[in-house]
Amino acid sequence: MSAAPASPPPLRPDPDALAQSIKVWGRELGFQQVGIAGVVLGEHEAHLQRWLDAGYQGEMEYMAAHGSKRSRPDELVPGTLRVVSLRMDYLPGDTRMTQVLGEPEKAYVSRYALGRDYHKLIRKRLQQLAERIQTAIGPFGYRAFVDSAPVLEKAIAEQAGLGWIGKNTLVLNRKAGSFFFLGELFVDIPLPVDPPHGSEHCGRCSACLDTCPTAAFVSPYVLDARRCISYLTIELKGPIPEELRPLIGNRVFGCDDCQLVCPWNRFATPTGQGDFQPRHGLDNAELAALFRWDETEFLSRTEGSPLRRAGYERWLRNLAVGLGNAPSTIAVLEALASRREHPSALVREHVEWALARHRRG
Repeated sequence: MSAAPASPPPLRPDPDALAQSIKVWGRELGFQQVGIAGVVLGEHEAHLQRWLDAGYQGEMEYMAAHGSKRSRPDELVPGTLRVVSLRMDYLPGDTRMTQVLGEPEKAYVSRYALGRDYHKLIRKRLQQLAERIQTAIGPFGYRAFVDSAPVLEKAIAEQAGLGWIGKNTLVLNRKAGSFFFLGELFVDIPLPVDPPHGSEHCGRCSACLDTCPTAAFVSPYVLDARRCISYLTIELKGPIPEELRPLIGNRVFGCDDCQLVCPWNRFATPTGQGDFQPRHGLDNAELAALFRWDETEFLSRTEGSPLRRAGYERWLRNLAVGLGNAPSTIAVLEALASRREHPSALVREHVEWALARHRRG
């Protein structure tokens, strides 16, 4: 008895139809916008090199570690012809962001870090998108990235028409502001590319540059990461420079100031993703209470959270700075005193600085 003939492979639809289907599938998977870019990023490569030559990357050596692969997708993943760029909103609904910044005994955590780690969620959705494409056209070459490889994701998003890179160096969208994550699917399919975002819409506005607590913007579109609070509280491994500590205020993990004042963020839409909602009360927590977490509690409460990136020692370092900038209440002083003998020299240094601030105040 002869075997049944094998099913024929799926027929490849025309590129235009496939591109439209990919955009529909992306939206069905929870992305708010999908665009398609080529692999030539033009001036973005030169801009990156000027930024690196100036040393603005600080300790982020990985920014220079991969040569031209960061700005040339087809070198990072040979065979890449197009990059599907996607964005997903992450802003929780009632965030009280400016209120928490105005309450110096509270801990301000950047809004992207309040929920579960976005990397896993978006990577899973990108994989599901790739599987849908494969079902439609058969096997194809692809790689998915979510802020996890040498990819110029903001340049790609701009090339794919998702928005423009604003003066605060973030991707801005006229209908959605900037509170969104980006993900990329490198593919070997010759899809039609979307027109790049042809013009920026910052105009004369300089709100983001003027509001930066640490004056981290060298000029419009140029950020010195070494002065950026996000870098200082997340990427920097050693002591935070003393002259910058008072300027950090109560920001203990990241900073949203340049987004909070951006006029385009009045159009930011609250996310419907449950994973991005605040967990463990971190959107309204007291600095002193967080500082009393031992390492076991830190690991338990930050499981699956972006906060894990800082690690327990740097978490305490950041909180000590926040407590040094807080009012001299009994709760604040007792919390700092409880860590004066901490095993970490990094923590002890910042605790002593904070206590000295209160003695002088």
